Amino acid sequence: MSRSAVIQFVSFFLYLLLQVLVLKNLVLFNVAFCFLFVAYILLLPVETNPLVLMGVGFLLGFLIDIFYNSLGLHASALVLIAYLRNYWLASITPQGGYDAGSAPSLNANGLQWFVVYSLPLVFVHHLFYFLQRPGGFQFSGIRCRR
Repeated sequence: MSRSAVIQFVSFFLYLLLQVLVLKNLVLFNVAFCFLFVAYILLLPVETNPLVLMGVGFLLGFLIDIFYNSLGLHASALVLIAYLRNYWLASITPQGGYDAGSAPSLNANGLQWFVVYSLPLVFVHHLFYFLQRPGGFQFSGIRCRR
């Protein structure tokens, strides 16, 4: 097992434990949630096989769903992001291409590229997650009366 595979294996459990133990109850005004585990999928190396990416996304999402009692919502949203990630990376490839073994990170590609890479994927994840959630985008403080 290579050094990078060991690092990815350990970071998988660190993201999982951080999300479940620390960030699970961190909700701001019952509308703002911290889903840090999405970053694990976004920061995997560029040449990661799409099937492996979706399998890891499903496993991480499924484990999060177990602790959040959310019936597959996180798993399906992460599999969607894992599926879209390689297509999005291909569409925003820099002129020189990606270095072999590199991860799409802020240090390697710069702030502007990283924002263009991560923001749409995080938006799609959150949109998909909150639309399939029971109740959709209902906010607790906003009520519409007829």
